[in-house]
Amino acid sequence: MSGSTIRLGRGVDDLNAVRQLCWDYRDVLVERTTHFPKLLNHYYAVPVYQKLMDDLPGRHVPPDGEIFVADHESQIVACGMTHRIDEATCEIKRVFVAPAARGKGVAQQLCQAAMQWGQSVGYSRMVLDTMRGLPEAIALYEGLGFTPTAPYYDIPEELTDDIVFFEHAL
Repeated sequence: MSGSTIRLGRGVDDLNAVRQLCWDYRDVLVERTTHFPKLLNHYYAVPVYQKLMDDLPGRHVPPDGEIFVADHESQIVACGMTHRIDEATCEIKRVFVAPAARGKGVAQQLCQAAMQWGQSVGYSRMVLDTMRGLPEAIALYEGLGFTPTAPYYDIPEELTDDIVFFEHAL
């Protein structure tokens, strides 16, 4: 997106904007995955998601993680965040671009910034998960060179067909 800047999210205003984008992301997931009620209830029930939003500052902090934002015309239009899985592996989560900024390469820029950050702090592998109901996300990650991998966390058996896992060497 012309004029967009990818940077680290810092401060209360950034965190509030990221939380709003994350709630917007949840709304898209709920809309797109109504045929996956077990998945929605397991990961995206309002109380569960609210706790996740409350815990954002502690889950994605240096040196183990970061929050990335994309600014356009003094507004945060996208976010993505990383956190540590193990000594060698970090995960990228909640990559979301506001509707007005989509189709302009912002998500790709966010992911590339997260990958560069991961490599710079010593991770050798980045992983992620996404839902089968998000073909745009799957195309983005495949376009960035992520490849399918086995689940890297315990997942209820009834959800294994709904979630896909990817990895990328850093």
